[in-house]
Formats: sequence, structure tokens, C-alpha cells
Amino acid sequence: MTFNWNVCTRILNHTGFNSVLKSSFYLRRPFWNIGINYDFHLALNRILPDQNKDTRLSPKIILTCPCMKTEKINIFIVDDHRIVIDGLRALLEDDSTFNIVDTTDDSTQVLSILASKKVDVLLTDVMMPKMTGQELAKQVRKQFPEIKILALSMSGQGDVVNEMINDADINGYVLKNITKAELTKAIIKIAGGGIYFSEEVLEELEKTSNIKKQNDDAQLTAREIEIIRLIEKEMSNKAIADALYISERTVETHRKNIFRKSKTNSVVGLIKYAYVHKLI
Repeated sequence: MTFNWNVCTRILNHTGFNSVLKSSFYLRRPFWNIGINYDFHLALNRILPDQNKDTRLSPKIILTCPCMKTEKINIFIVDDHRIVIDGLRALLEDDSTFNIVDTTDDSTQVLSILASKKVDVLLTDVMMPKMTGQELAKQVRKQFPEIKILALSMSGQGDVVNEMINDADINGYVLKNITKAELTKAIIKIAGGGIYFSEEVLEELEKTSNIKKQNDDAQLTAREIEIIRLIEKEMSNKAIADALYISERTVETHRKNIFRKSKTNSVVGLIKYAYVHKLI
């Protein structure tokens, strides 16, 4: 049977199954183990009903397409702690799927290194001196848009993750307490064009979203938030009034509204609410 690569490319582009094929390859599992081989085979041949038998694709041909050539995933590791880099290198070099092209503990050197090396996935820490992971990710996305970015951090704070998603369009975010299996899974998935966020990170994103919604629902004014911050400093109503050049009675009115909107009934409860919702 003759193989027609132009037909294969056209079909893959039409169906959007390129990422599926890549994922199948990167996982190094037979295509039919994904559970869609038969349906996919039928879909391919329905798309080109007029093609002769020599150009219609069989599962065997799909598995031998040039798009399935064996290439390692090239990884660049960035972390300001050398012991973390060494640990990650030891974990990933064990797997023949990966190739560690370079590492550095100085985030300011990353862009110049990327300019001279082929990198598929940048594995970067978030909290780093000189240049944070957030700023680095933004610069990499701007200068090397084809590189996938996987953030690896001790903290999965929702606001930090959101900033990296919005500002740098990162492909994934995982915590440093994950297993080797999960890290491997994350790298393979984003290298194949997917996204990956560990469960704990997703939970933090949900919490952040809920907090934002609660803040929106509470509709605290800028003045009320200002007064909450002064209350946290243990200032009296009179001291707050003097500081803001308003009457003490106005401060009392603001306090009543603040307790009502925040659904708290004590200063301790209010301060806890303010910290949880990042008002102070």
C-alpha cells in the first residue's frame, strides 16, 4: 500500500488529531491503547470518501507516519537552588523521553542561553532573585513563543498562578511536592500541546476565584477598605477620623457597613476576613 503524506497531513489538520497522535507517541503506547483507534480510523476514511484504496489510511499506516518520528523532549531547568536542579536532572535523565539541554541557577542568563539552544520545555522556579519566574516567563513567551513553559514552585497561590497565566500564558504549574510520575506526565502533556496544573494548584485557583467573587459581592468601597486597614492597626474611631479628616460619626457608620458587608461581628473576625480576602 502506497503512503500519501499530503493526504495524511490534510486529514490530521482537518480533524485536529495532531495533538492526540503526539500524545500517543510521547506516552510510547500503541495508538489503540488510547481507546480511539477504531473510531479515528473510520473518521479518517469518511473524510475522503473519493480517495482510492492506496491513499486511504489504515491504523498501521497511522502508526508509521513521519509525524511519529522518535525525538526526545528538550528541557531547560531554571532554579536558584542548585540542589533542586541536580535533583530534577537526576529524576528526568533516567527517562529516555527527555533530554536536559541546559540548567542554570541565574534566571537573568536564560534568554541568552535560549537563543543558542533548541528547547521544547522550560521548567522554571517562580520565586527567584534577580528575575522572578513570572517576569522570566513573560520574556520567554515574548521572545520564544514556541517554547512551552512549566512553572515549578513551593507555593501555588492562586493570585500568582493567575498572573502567570494572564501575563505569560504559561502551559502548566506544579508544586515541588509532586512525584516523579506526575512531573513526567506534566512535561509530556505540555510538550504535546496540552496544559497541566496539579490538583493543589487548581484548588488554589478555585479559592482565589471564590474570594474574588465574595469581594465583588461584598462591594466594599475604597474608603471602607482604607478604614479596615486602619482598624487592623488598632486605631480608635477618633484616631481614624483624624487620619482621614472625617467625623467620628462617619467612621462609626462606615464600621457598621463594613461589618454588615463582610458578615462579621467582631474586630478579630473582620481582620481574619480582611487577610483571607487579601484586603490587607
